[in-house]
Amino acid sequence: MRIAILIADDDPHIRKLVAFYLQKEGYQILQAEDGQAASLLLESERVHLAIVDVMMPGKDGLELCREIRDHYDIPVILLTAKGQVEDKERGFLSGTDDYLVKPFEPRELLLRIKALLRRYQVAAVQAITIGGTRIDRLSHEVHIGERVLLLPRREFELLFQLASHPDRVFTREQLLDLIWGAGYQGDSRTIDVHVKRLRERFADLPQDFVITTVRGIGYKLEVQSA
Repeated sequence: MRIAILIADDDPHIRKLVAFYLQKEGYQILQAEDGQAASLLLESERVHLAIVDVMMPGKDGLELCREIRDHYDIPVILLTAKGQVEDKERGFLSGTDDYLVKPFEPRELLLRIKALLRRYQVAAVQAITIGGTRIDRLSHEVHIGERVLLLPRREFELLFQLASHPDRVFTREQLLDLIWGAGYQGDSRTIDVHVKRLRERFADLPQDFVITTVRGIGYKLEVQSA
């Protein structure tokens, strides 16, 4: 798996410089020239870390950082030309994980990226095993004994999200934001349809887990006792 890093900055020279160094390290790079473009990429692509410039036209970096913190579980590094304590305070209050003042050494940025990815354990959680069931994020396959299920993307991401947090209750709105993206305009009953399909797919297979409806709230995944 290649780790995908989003660079959101209205300065094309900064984007090009950062992309050059990070691509040499093997990272996949996504670029956005403003906050709105970054939001669209977050909705459509899997992003593991975001590098966000504070001063962007339209939706600025602080607003984008708050949006990321509300809807995505990824680390954020804010870039800014201002290094005053008050500026850093605003950045951390918006939810950023780290703060880097321009101009900066690309090597320092790289070290901070690696530290945050370790903290978030981005590279580690690519497969989940529950009893005899293995949910593989790289292949989008679910292995149950010798059986292999290849799930549609949305169904797989829904299952993986629930399985990543056993017994945690997710509202329909939270699941929509996490899987379909914050800009999704559809009905929350979309979640009900996908849960129904997942239950049907696993109905005749060994039950290492069940997806339980929490009335009036949403869903959770419960691990079944052996």
